[in-house]
Amino acid sequence: MENASNAYAPGDDSPTASGGSYAAPKPSQDPDAGRRAFRQALIDARVLYPSAVDGIYGRSGLFENIAEGLNAAISKLGADQHAEVMRFPPAMPRKDFEASEYLKSFPQLAGTVHCFCGGDREHHRLLARLEQGEDWADQQRPTDVVLAPAACYPVYPVVAARGPMPGEGMVVDVLTYCFRHEPSIDPARMQMFRQREYVRLGTAEQIVAFRQTWIERGRQLAGMLELPHEVDLANDPFFGRGGKIVADSQRELKLKFELLVPINDGAPPTACMSFNYHMDHFAHAWPLRTADGAPAHTGCVGFGIERLTLALLRHHGFELAKWPRRVRDALGGL
Repeated sequence: MENASNAYAPGDDSPTASGGSYAAPKPSQDPDAGRRAFRQALIDARVLYPSAVDGIYGRSGLFENIAEGLNAAISKLGADQHAEVMRFPPAMPRKDFEASEYLKSFPQLAGTVHCFCGGDREHHRLLARLEQGEDWADQQRPTDVVLAPAACYPVYPVVAARGPMPGEGMVVDVLTYCFRHEPSIDPARMQMFRQREYVRLGTAEQIVAFRQTWIERGRQLAGMLELPHEVDLANDPFFGRGGKIVADSQRELKLKFELLVPINDGAPPTACMSFNYHMDHFAHAWPLRTADGAPAHTGCVGFGIERLTLALLRHHGFELAKWPRRVRDALGGL
């Protein structure tokens, strides 16, 4: 663990926007106590605006200013990648979602878009249920659109449609809101959140080198932001009985690493960046090909914008004027 000079230990008082403090729970307590305490502090300070559903929040001007600063810092760090910039809405075609095989591995996280598709008779039935306070969801039907579970997914069909890539492969800079159905009181586990990614497409050697470069740059960024952090081997939350086998294989092949930052006192640190090697998985979902026609390998570095913003608020407080000058400079002079 690399500790920031001004980070405070669990149990210390944590700054709030009004200059007061809340009592952070001890590490020996229920980890949910730390999550609730930080969440409530953010709400009380009007940094986040709660809703009736856990994990769905509005963001304040303070939150968005920090998020914009993070994106600027990430762009500066990746300027030498000469990446093609792609921006997508937080939805993607259902056929591409199905091709990705996400539903096979993570059905518990997927979100589909349903709409009313009936006529007058169905509309009357819908209105009657609303008036009687009954459930009306079965009057909706799935559309050809799903919510994007990861920022990189819409990239692959776009690139594949162009044909073989140049010999040097390519890098794509992508940013979008993503959805994962995992309601939680943990403010760092939102159901809708922004992912900023650099996606690398090319040969296996190019992807491995890219990932190592970005692990080092991830550490560099966390250091510039004076956040305590560590990089560790990780796996995705695969579903079902066979999920553990797939997760164990992912760890054995060292396909995924995460940069972890403590956010909630008394709870394990939170993954704020991820460094992933997909091998040639997406070349089987779409015809991604290298210059010589071979299936392309892919990888990505992902930055959790909401989680990094929360980490900064947790470790530096809710008043930007009191943040270390070096951190504010790294975020574009906030």
